[in-house]
Amino acid sequence: MAGLEGAFLCLGNPLLDVSAVVDQAFLDKYEIKLANQILAEEKHLPMYAELAAMPNVEYIPGGAGQNTTRICQWMLQVKHACTYMGCIGDDEFGRKMTEVATQEGVNVRYQVDASTPTGTCATCIVSSERSLVANLAAANNFKVDHLLQPDHLALLHKARVVYCTGFFITVSPQSIDTVAKHCAENDKIYAMNLSAPFIVQVPPFKKVLMDAMPYIDFLFGNEIEAAALAASEGWEGLELTEVAKRLSRMPKANGCRPRVVVFTQGCDPTIVAVGGRVQLFPVNLVPKDKLVDTNGAGDAFVGGFMSQLVCGKELPECVRAGNYAASTVIQRSGCTFPPKPEFVWN
Repeated sequence: MAGLEGAFLCLGNPLLDVSAVVDQAFLDKYEIKLANQILAEEKHLPMYAELAAMPNVEYIPGGAGQNTTRICQWMLQVKHACTYMGCIGDDEFGRKMTEVATQEGVNVRYQVDASTPTGTCATCIVSSERSLVANLAAANNFKVDHLLQPDHLALLHKARVVYCTGFFITVSPQSIDTVAKHCAENDKIYAMNLSAPFIVQVPPFKKVLMDAMPYIDFLFGNEIEAAALAASEGWEGLELTEVAKRLSRMPKANGCRPRVVVFTQGCDPTIVAVGGRVQLFPVNLVPKDKLVDTNGAGDAFVGGFMSQLVCGKELPECVRAGNYAASTVIQRSGCTFPPKPEFVWN
């Protein structure tokens, strides 16, 4: 595991998950539906302070990219193996997120916007169901200038694998363009995640994704996002294995390696397409009575996958580690994990 410091770099939207057990009256008060995911409106804003005052409140660094980075860091167990950049506010939530992620060994290099609060995601738990209300706030304000500071550029130059979430498309296309071209020019691995159907359904966001496609060495998504991308390309009705094949064959800027497309499908086998050829990998099925929270499963899968990719492992090992990380996280509340992984390295 020597020489892994700075091997993985992620750019994304940092959100502090503010998680607490609430009752139906709380949901009714803020007009929140059970088991739903929404963006915060004005009427939801007082809710965050109310959650923060609850005795059972938990603070977990969140946002899809930060979840993936924390999982990769946990799998590797090498301090500062993983670096994360995003924008937070100069406030208690930002300090709390910095403290937790730093304790976990992540090299956090947040841009701090003193004029905007740290992005938060309220996680309201009623029995085993969760309702999520995301307020991006400062996460929306990341600027490429932060990436271009000399000490941050040095981290980009040091990284072997660079990863951006699709959500980050809405924040800083310029940063995506910068890191994607850097990876192609220096024969490094650049990876992206589709993240959500709206990324491919909203034309300006889809354009950023497709402009980045020639530089993408690894493309991740789940079955819902993959189907949305297929529909946006006019491939309705196509099997997801065929969708993955077509995406893997799209032109690449760096001809040194073929594109790898990875589609997770919940408890169904993971689809992996490389240069127009497909493999299916079964997942570790977790008994229903042990399922606690599937929200972070996709993020955890990518984090586990990346932990092997930065070490130069073959695809079956990357997928095995991804499945291990995902199956661990879904048996816990939020994107959390035990102190040490029990993953057996090959």
